[in-house]
Amino acid sequence: MRTVETLLRVFPMALCVGALVIMLKDSQTNEYGSLSYSDIGAFRYLVHASGVCAGYSLLSAVFAAVPRPSTISRAWAFFLLDQLLTYVILAAAAISTEVVYLAYKGDASITWSRTCGSFGGFCRKATASVVITFVVTLCYAALSLISSYRLFSKYDAPVAYTDKGIEIATFHS
Repeated sequence: MRTVETLLRVFPMALCVGALVIMLKDSQTNEYGSLSYSDIGAFRYLVHASGVCAGYSLLSAVFAAVPRPSTISRAWAFFLLDQLLTYVILAAAAISTEVVYLAYKGDASITWSRTCGSFGGFCRKATASVVITFVVTLCYAALSLISSYRLFSKYDAPVAYTDKGIEIATFHS
């Protein structure tokens, strides 16, 4: 199980780096002007989120690969960080998807014209980066399930007891 988890932690790192590199190189200049990922806030967020997730994936893979006795604090750390990074990368994918959709379809009510007719190469690279980011999201969702299973199946729920009228939750392993 440790090998599978380690590989599942390394795989999104490679995907995040791929999505990040594609987006960083996404710029196009033509007779209508120039367009770069840095012109669009959602794409800048995707680049930053991919970088953070790649770094976390590397660190968590190293910690998962090293055989150590499992502790409750380590299990909680993996659980919370896996959850957090899942939502961070999901948000990056969702917001970037909206921008790519508007680039392809436009929106007349807000006078946003279709950009992909003039900047097709830019749109194709952005779409590829977003698709890769959704695959990363699936990997992180699987990691979240693994870490939550590991935490909640191995350790008991907090037990509440009363001490002088104050209810206090404690953990038992």
